Amino acid sequence: MSLEPLASVELVVEPHALLCMAAFTSVFPRSLGETPAPTWLTALLALACDTPVQRDEPTREAIRVLLRKGGYKPTGRGKPSSEYLVRAAGEGALGSINAAVDACNAVSLASGLPISVIDLDRARAPFRIGLAEKETSYVFNASGQTIDIEGLLCLFDADGACANAVKDAQRTKTSPATTRTLSLVWGARGLEERLAHTTRWYRELLERAGARTQAVPTP
Repeated sequence: MSLEPLASVELVVEPHALLCMAAFTSVFPRSLGETPAPTWLTALLALACDTPVQRDEPTREAIRVLLRKGGYKPTGRGKPSSEYLVRAAGEGALGSINAAVDACNAVSLASGLPISVIDLDRARAPFRIGLAEKETSYVFNASGQTIDIEGLLCLFDADGACANAVKDAQRTKTSPATTRTLSLVWGARGLEERLAHTTRWYRELLERAGARTQAVPTP
């Protein structure tokens, strides 16, 4: 079986006083539908796990401050995805989706840093990180529900906003056919060490699951 080449992505990050982030691509040897998440990975979708990084209150607050910087209100149903994962895991509602998403969720749950993962073949270059403009929204699930993302830091592709630290767009989410992904680990100034440890562990999990990863340069 021939392996796909590692995905090369250029990412423009617009200036932001608080943002500190990491990005990388992953290529899986087979489609996610043919790559069941290993049991050692799904075991990490629980609150009480021995992990290299551990969420804490200063991290939670730093992420909220980051998201408020552009005028977005990260509360209620619009809270950071990392906080949603804590609640879902506590309620026993955080189940396995696929190897790419399970690794994303496990690492975000443990570290307290929101993480986005998109299917590179469902998105179109160019890619940039910036604030969503007024009256911007997108569909975030298969039921057609939308989220208002005005003032929120987002990943944009040629067709508009497609991912952020709260909810990613349905149009670029992974599927059973996915073989190439782009992951974004959202961090804030002051969390540089946590960001580096988290990203390294995240890539290690994906590589252990059979993927190959490659860093995407960010400022």
